[in-house]
Amino acid sequence: MDFLGEHSPELLPGRRQPLPVQGAVEAPHGTTIVAASFPGGVVLAGDRRATMGNVIAQRDIEKVFPADEYSAVGIAGTAGLAVEMVKLFQLELEHFEKVEGAQLSLEGKANRLSTMIRSNLGMAMQGLAVVPLFAGWDMDRAKGRIFSYDVTGGRSEEHGFAATGSGSLFARGALKKLYRDDLTENQAATAVVQALYDAADDDSATGGPDLARRIYPIVTVITEEGFKRFTEAEVSEIARAVHERRMDEPDGPRAALL
Repeated sequence: MDFLGEHSPELLPGRRQPLPVQGAVEAPHGTTIVAASFPGGVVLAGDRRATMGNVIAQRDIEKVFPADEYSAVGIAGTAGLAVEMVKLFQLELEHFEKVEGAQLSLEGKANRLSTMIRSNLGMAMQGLAVVPLFAGWDMDRAKGRIFSYDVTGGRSEEHGFAATGSGSLFARGALKKLYRDDLTENQAATAVVQALYDAADDDSATGGPDLARRIYPIVTVITEEGFKRFTEAEVSEIARAVHERRMDEPDGPRAALL
């Protein structure tokens, strides 16, 4: 990265010259990412829809990627730039591990991603923002942790659950009512699918489970054993159970008043 930055910095994400255009550029955008921690780790999930203005650009985009063996990134914002940033992030973490012979700490990974987002600020000011959600297993603290970011690269640690993207307001509201400290891995996965379902219900840029096309949210989990992506069959079972329940209760589970 240092060699590339010294000789051809324009090839790095966020180092390009601003585009000479009036207003924002129309580009596919990823939408809603959610995360929830549980005693054994953290679940990170995303819907599958990408939009370009009022048009659905893609129905089955993947927005959640492993950063390394013990962390993952969910992307929201300009899809092309976000995917490119994630690939560079993966490469940097792999390079660090090979050079140092040890993995970067989870805090270090979160800080590095913050720097990369900050380098994209020029593009963000033209409407091409990248605002990911980062989650992983902290080996030093022996627990799952979640980090959110703003467009300037500002980093915040979230406790319990978090959401980012256009449907995050609705997803976060759903998780407020569903989240508990003692969730199991499967319950946490169900909670994030419920949250994505609620987000899709009120945000046109978020896609809910598409049973007809067999397109389901990407659901991943990071524990002390590492990163794992739920299989399509596992997510299908959760999504169909949520859908069946909502045939009777369209607005989803109801929380107790007291």
